[in-house]
Amino acid sequence: MTHKAGFVNIVGNPNVGKSTLMNALVGERLSIITSKAQTTRHRILGIVNGEDFQMVLSDTPGIIKPAYKLQESMMEFVKNAFEDADCILYMVELGEKELKNEAFEKRLTFAEVPVFVLINKIDKGTPEQLEEAVAHWKNRLPNAEVFAISALENFGIPQLMNRVIETLPESPAFYPKDALTDKPERFFVNESIREKILLHYKKEIPYSVEIETEEFLEDDDIIRIRAVIMVERETQKGIIIGHKGSAIKRVGMEARKDLEKFFGKQVHIELFVKVNKNWRSDDRQLRRFGYQNKN
Repeated sequence: MTHKAGFVNIVGNPNVGKSTLMNALVGERLSIITSKAQTTRHRILGIVNGEDFQMVLSDTPGIIKPAYKLQESMMEFVKNAFEDADCILYMVELGEKELKNEAFEKRLTFAEVPVFVLINKIDKGTPEQLEEAVAHWKNRLPNAEVFAISALENFGIPQLMNRVIETLPESPAFYPKDALTDKPERFFVNESIREKILLHYKKEIPYSVEIETEEFLEDDDIIRIRAVIMVERETQKGIIIGHKGSAIKRVGMEARKDLEKFFGKQVHIELFVKVNKNWRSDDRQLRRFGYQNKN
């Protein structure tokens, strides 16, 4: 029996549903999902294993014009996703007609690996709109295969998955067959806390925050976590904590519930807030938080 394995990289503009697709394909909630742009900051691998295949999916940040060093690092993740792909999933929303980055459009047009254009959120439109969108993208990227999907409703996902597996090269598995992701547990703790901050705080606050899990102690029946929420300014610290600590309590409680589901055991979580001035523009800090190579 031949075995196929390859890297399948998901790219697209912010908020088109890349993380929802990744989670639907993997069958686990690896990428955080909110309605805010730039929710995904890192490149997250999700691994789908079958008897005769291994699909290594990569969820990348949305394509944006970088305004500060953190965003530059995020766009490096996207660039790298083009370079090491065995298959590219370019995701658009129904009604979206432009690729916002000319260089990325060229890469898709002249890609030497299979490219799939995924028209997502088709449940939000009419059959006529879908027909028009399919014709538009077939004309715009003639070398690509066009798929209509709804990642949220799981529509078209099994068919897409089967077709992607067909295109993968023959290869042994890259990761152990029971692996789900390349990220350590602490990464998912950080992301779960950051997701709650994206959901409950407004304006610049969620984008000024970084999470660092300082302690992750696992026993047979409980995981004890101590995590620090970094902010850029003293005023943001007060907002994160809230009146008599009510806001940070809510973040901790909701993150704990999600992490108990994720790890399948009881979780005890302690949260602290520290000011870490201008971390988003500091190369040393960005390396420390895994946004830049450490070499």
